[in-house]
Amino acid sequence: MSLSKLPGLSTKRLEALSKEGLVSVSDFLNFFPRRYLDRSNVQPIAHLMGSGEEITVSGKVTYINEVGFGKKKRLEVTIKDETGSLKGVWFRGASYFKRIFKKGDVVAFFGAAKRYGKNITIAHPEVDKIAGEEDLDSFSRIIPVYPGSKEISKARITSNLFQSWIKVILEQTELPEFIPLSILEELKLPHRKDAYRMIHFPETHGERKKALERFKFEELFLFELSMEKIHHTVEERKTGHLFSDMGTYTSRYFTELLPFELTEGQKSSLADIKKDVRSGRQMNRLIQGDVGAGKTIVAIGAILMALDNGFQAAFVAPTEILAEQHFRTLSEHLKELDINIRLLVGGQKTALRRDVLTDIEGGSCQIVVGTHAVIQKEIKFHKLGLAVIDEQHRFGVKQRAELLNKGEHPHILVMSATPIPRSLAMTVYADLDISIIKGLPTGRKPIRTAIRGQKKRDDVFSFVKLEVEDGGQVYVIYPLVEESEALDLKDATAGFEKIQKRFPDFKVGLLHGRMKSEEKDHVMKAFINNEIQILVSTTVIEVGVDVPNASVMIIEHAERFGLSQLHQLRGRIGRGERQSYCILMPDVKVSQSGAFRLKTMEETNDGFKIAEADLKLRGPGDFLGTKQSGLPDFNVADIVEDQFILAQAKEKAKEIIERDADLVLSEHHPLKKVFEPYFKEKASFYGMG
Repeated sequence: MSLSKLPGLSTKRLEALSKEGLVSVSDFLNFFPRRYLDRSNVQPIAHLMGSGEEITVSGKVTYINEVGFGKKKRLEVTIKDETGSLKGVWFRGASYFKRIFKKGDVVAFFGAAKRYGKNITIAHPEVDKIAGEEDLDSFSRIIPVYPGSKEISKARITSNLFQSWIKVILEQTELPEFIPLSILEELKLPHRKDAYRMIHFPETHGERKKALERFKFEELFLFELSMEKIHHTVEERKTGHLFSDMGTYTSRYFTELLPFELTEGQKSSLADIKKDVRSGRQMNRLIQGDVGAGKTIVAIGAILMALDNGFQAAFVAPTEILAEQHFRTLSEHLKELDINIRLLVGGQKTALRRDVLTDIEGGSCQIVVGTHAVIQKEIKFHKLGLAVIDEQHRFGVKQRAELLNKGEHPHILVMSATPIPRSLAMTVYADLDISIIKGLPTGRKPIRTAIRGQKKRDDVFSFVKLEVEDGGQVYVIYPLVEESEALDLKDATAGFEKIQKRFPDFKVGLLHGRMKSEEKDHVMKAFINNEIQILVSTTVIEVGVDVPNASVMIIEHAERFGLSQLHQLRGRIGRGERQSYCILMPDVKVSQSGAFRLKTMEETNDGFKIAEADLKLRGPGDFLGTKQSGLPDFNVADIVEDQFILAQAKEKAKEIIERDADLVLSEHHPLKKVFEPYFKEKASFYGMG
């Protein structure tokens, strides 16, 4: 139906609604109430406690009285039922309300009942005149209150008026069901038209909750269906290289050369990879593990599987300094295996770069380590069989899709040291198979974390002196580069100067985001080589850099950082055999949420627990920090609070795609109509259109 057919919907009102994005029948139906007034709770007056509970009472008007003068004038209207009496009080509009009432009227009041001495009063109650039982039934119901705005208020669009339009729409509009009836019956969810009636005209709170559950499921179901479809498409159309031989390199490395025992998480992740590369399909797997969980060893295992089968491997890092670190790590781990590993980064001399590119194209380079440029079109591989991407969250979903489509469809292994709660991983990484590594490798000592106030600064610095004298190195982290009067924070430069004065016998370095790349690299290399003992830095050291000797981290103004960021920063220490310490130094004043973040850090080293807490604090949008995640803005669903519904939606979506990926069965035709336009947008975002 056309909106123009709705009674009382003037041009002015249409304009106001349009500014709120309400331009179609569908927009109106999906404009859900922001809260509900429960006028169904009808009570005898004598039963009221008067503690502020919202109730409905009805009775006969026995007394009307204006009290006070001028602006302080108020109207008191006393009503009486068979059990007692109650006052309705108006502090504004006394003259207007006085005209409404006369003695003997039977009325219903709704509002918060409060006791003052012997009297129970409702301030500014909602009022209706009652002619009989039917009128009371009509008044004493659950009333929806819709979101308002200045524009809507100026156009005099009330909740009652909006509800009257919804009533007409529901009477005159066909709303075909598209979720398969078998799913609705199994999950006991209402049909679409019934659900709209139940959300806009609920007869009970149970009805309203059931309707809301249906719409949450609907949103999550469509999203999960699109993710399952993408996953299915990737698996269906991509044959992968078959790695059947696990001989020379793989078996020798894990049986003879690895100096420690693998954790259970590492073993299960390697088993997942082995199953993938032997399946004949392209691997598309995420290895998710906490900082220091030993993901690199798992990546080495996958690389050696590629080499055993005559293929090349690429190891991709988000920055040059991280690429260089991985190059050193791989070279150290694989030095006994006589493997040709080459580094490809910007700033290399032309002759060296040409030599590396020739090696890659000719095939003598077995492993190439570098930044994302390594896997771009102009780099020609002889026989690329595997690409490992470190710090997956630095690369968007579109880049991931580019990789899947590259050349001869290499296996893809992406790694993330940013723990993501299961609820988010099921959505953001729904096109990937996921392996999780929990726990730390043998020999790693858990980092000890403590909160220390500003008065303890001398004690903290004495501890730093002892640690450095004992051969350790220290990070001092600041949240800002320059002085900010608004935030009243000490900046890294001022902090650097103070630390230099405090520790004249130690070499102190400074690192911040405004330095040129070459300067940053120079400082970081000096710290790695222990030429700098104390590094004062902003959060540029957050991800990936490995300095095994660094054993202390002081985080200044720690309350200013997010939980996940604090955890990532802390992950820069505890990389070696030394016992490591993270000291959180908040400002004097700390907000409630700031105190919660610091306490969480002090209580646990588990990145997954920290991520869950952070997700609850910030919500999914802020937690991910990027639209590249591919996560839509859900209207009613909340993937933190609605994890049970999310799991149901994923399960049902998977069942449908496995049975009928193109939705050709007659029972799926209504779903296909709704799903195809939804999927078109999602697929193009993922580079699958």
